[in-house]
Amino acid sequence: MIPLSIPNLNGNEWKYIKECLDTNWVSSVGSYVTRFEQEFAAYVGAPYAVSMSSGTAALHIALILAGVKPHNLVIAPNITFAATLNSIVYLNAEPLLLDVCPHTWQMDTQLLHDFLTTQTYLNQNTCYLRQTNQRIAALMPVHVLGNMVNMQHLLQLSEQFHIPIVEDSTEALGSYYMGKHAGTLGQTGCFSFNGNKIMTTGGGGMLVTHNEQLARRAKHLSTQAKTDPVAYMHNEVGYNYRMVNLLAAMGVAQLEQMPQFLSRKAQIAHHYTTAFAAHLPFIQPQLTTTHTQPNHWLYTVKLPQWRNLLAHLRTQGIETRPLWTPMNQLPMYAQCRYITHHHVAAQLFEHCLSLPCSTNLTPQEQEVVIEAIHHFYTSGNAAMH
Repeated sequence: MIPLSIPNLNGNEWKYIKECLDTNWVSSVGSYVTRFEQEFAAYVGAPYAVSMSSGTAALHIALILAGVKPHNLVIAPNITFAATLNSIVYLNAEPLLLDVCPHTWQMDTQLLHDFLTTQTYLNQNTCYLRQTNQRIAALMPVHVLGNMVNMQHLLQLSEQFHIPIVEDSTEALGSYYMGKHAGTLGQTGCFSFNGNKIMTTGGGGMLVTHNEQLARRAKHLSTQAKTDPVAYMHNEVGYNYRMVNLLAAMGVAQLEQMPQFLSRKAQIAHHYTTAFAAHLPFIQPQLTTTHTQPNHWLYTVKLPQWRNLLAHLRTQGIETRPLWTPMNQLPMYAQCRYITHHHVAAQLFEHCLSLPCSTNLTPQEQEVVIEAIHHFYTSGNAAMH
């Protein structure tokens, strides 16, 4: 089997985890938690980083920090992983879905501009939806597949309409926009370290911010809102969202390898794109947003008949995956307000497939994937149009 995207554990993972086991520091208190937070903050260029049990936990806390309340609206793209919207409804807030750009597959900021200009109003520096008078409490751009949203435009809209930005950068570690790392342009940024991400701790996440007060509150909320180091005193509802030392140790080891991971991802993406352009030009890769240096996390293409191709590649021992089902097609989010003109998200879902791109994918394995796809489209197995 050639897997889609699996961990690459060729660094100091065993050494650092063994140190945790040898010293008995395996839970949420330990030197590697602090070290991982400090080194991660330095890597992305943010002064503060707070480790979490998952990327979803980081999103949940970030929305609390943004002041999201029950019945508020949070604007998010219709193409994303469900955790983005789940974190919104944890607060009894309501997702307001926005369609994506047809070429970059990112939140359509021009569509957002038109919506905010015509369908909302400001009152005391707070933005409200004209139709329902609901407060629009946050913008949650998702840097889909490691590409990035047009953040220059989004930041302008954030300032104009007084809506804070919570960056869902869970797929974008190692991506940059105009020289700034993903997750560092908004009020907060959130990252995920699940097993299929560019680097992993097995599970876990991180929240980053430039605001010391927000960082302190994030740490407080994620550690059960405990106010006394000895006595069991808590001043508000908190959450058990702490990252444990074992996972942080793995994170430190993985972070050390990020330059190699990024280099290999770029090589894989370039080789796929070049091969398809030469022999299967109807297979279209995701276009990179202007001013963006992507991490090429999950190499995904737009092509005909992904269902048939997925089934064919599975028989060849090649794992692929479709793009996420659009959020408005999931039963729990089907009634959400959706801003769209051309239903781009639905079109992408029908035509996009992610290909094997692990950082330890060998050149020989990649050639097997390319040849299998070429054979599928040239042997009569599929109609190309």
